[in-house]
Amino acid sequence: MSVSRRSFVLAGAATLLASPVRAQTYPDRPITVVVPFAAGGPTDIVARIVSEHMSRTLGQQMIVENVGGAGGTTGMVRVAQAAPDGYTIGVGNMGTQSAAPALYPNLKYDPATSFDQIGVANNTPMVIIARKETPAKDLAEFIAYLKANIQKISYGHAGVGSISHVVGMVFSAQTGLKPALVAYRGTGPALNDLVAGKIDFMIDQALNNIPQIQAGTIRSYAVTAPARLDVIKDVPTTKEAGMPEFTANAWNAVVAPKGLAGPVRDKLVAALNKALDDPAIQKRYADLGSTAPQGADQGPAALQKLVETDMARLTPILKAAAATAQ
Repeated sequence: MSVSRRSFVLAGAATLLASPVRAQTYPDRPITVVVPFAAGGPTDIVARIVSEHMSRTLGQQMIVENVGGAGGTTGMVRVAQAAPDGYTIGVGNMGTQSAAPALYPNLKYDPATSFDQIGVANNTPMVIIARKETPAKDLAEFIAYLKANIQKISYGHAGVGSISHVVGMVFSAQTGLKPALVAYRGTGPALNDLVAGKIDFMIDQALNNIPQIQAGTIRSYAVTAPARLDVIKDVPTTKEAGMPEFTANAWNAVVAPKGLAGPVRDKLVAALNKALDDPAIQKRYADLGSTAPQGADQGPAALQKLVETDMARLTPILKAAAATAQ
């Protein structure tokens, strides 16, 4: 064999070995965590809670980058199109990972096939909330108030396809209400405007608004859960408040571009599971009205099943709601 051919073979072998070697040493530099909504919202809060813990386990800094727009799909497109090396991951939610295909016909990713699933990061009910000055004392009065003033009522959400938008569509379909929709790059800024009285109401993930409910800066009418939340025990469930058919469980999840090396995926999964099993994280979630998935509800398989199940469940509901809203 000539020297030049031997060099070519050795170079080729080095290339083949490079990926496994890199996987074994992963991570050896900071990891970017793409959050597809503005800072301060529920997905951002969850991303920062789990990233802080995962960074300690992995021994590298995890840098949260907020990439909002189009109901979170702009950020998730970025994740789907990133190099599958484990240095760019994302935190999506029920909206971006299950509802978006029904609302974006030209979506540039498939939630079920464009990502390596890492795992569900949390579960949380939604809360129907309104500006502090709203006169209604309970949900029935609130719905009556909305109907009487619908021409000047505004509903804030995190963009078409976001959880707050999706659940708002279902609420509108079930009540026959068509409020003016005001889109934001996340429910963090939307909640700020609700507190300031610039919009009238929202239906948002509990962990985003518990402090405001406790402080009395907004009004709360019902939680979309089977039971009341310990942190806001005075707020009834939708069933107790007269809307038993209106329930919702929101979730956020960690994903990565499709094609991760097995060892890289396994390290990310293990780091996330370790965070979810930490009593300190569980306590922090509980204080925000949220829970960490446990046991069989952790990991890639559970997330894959959840994405596909919710996609099948939400698609007909959202298409019907969209038709009703027109």
